[in-house]
Amino acid sequence: MKFFVDTAEVSDIRSLAEAGLVDGVTTNPSLIAKSGRRMAEVIADICAITPGPVSAEVTATDFDTMLKEGRYLRSIAANVAVKVPLTEAGLRTCRVLADEGTPVNVTLCFSPAQALLAAKAGAAFISPFVGRLDDISTDGMALIADIVQIYRNYPNLKTEVLVASVRHPIHLVQAAKLGADVATLPPNVIRQLLKHPLTDAGLASFLADWAKTGQSIL
Repeated sequence: MKFFVDTAEVSDIRSLAEAGLVDGVTTNPSLIAKSGRRMAEVIADICAITPGPVSAEVTATDFDTMLKEGRYLRSIAANVAVKVPLTEAGLRTCRVLADEGTPVNVTLCFSPAQALLAAKAGAAFISPFVGRLDDISTDGMALIADIVQIYRNYPNLKTEVLVASVRHPIHLVQAAKLGADVATLPPNVIRQLLKHPLTDAGLASFLADWAKTGQSIL
């Protein structure tokens, strides 16, 4: 399973990349806005840190402008994946960009039918939002299970399932068990994966025993 980090904060991406925990990055207009920087500059900086796909999202809603934005974003770096919303204009844009060789991440997916349409349009990634479905008392992971099953029924569909709106480690574990290809995680959730009380207790015990010896490895 590939781990993407869901942020536009360059320092977080660099730190996690140095630990080998980043296979790609996803951004969106909200995350770019939080950075307080120009989108092109942020995307260029992120693309220089990781060779994996970096999703940069269009902000237009009409086809013509969306396509122009997508082509511009793709020109920033070779590893940009253009991110489009799951609308008719978004899928039209996806088809054109995919035919041009640009990987496209279709976002804001909330149903299996939408995921099937995105795959038909040539999406490299489909981003179903599990946390937002949970927020309205719907089982977000059931959506992942449905999409994975549908895609497996049709091997010619090459779209990867990119689990988004991940709120906690359990989402990640469930997605991995279902066979999702990618999960995009906020930096704090990635770091939560490290934590276990028995790990902390075991390390404290080892260090206490070592201190009693008075030795030093160096």
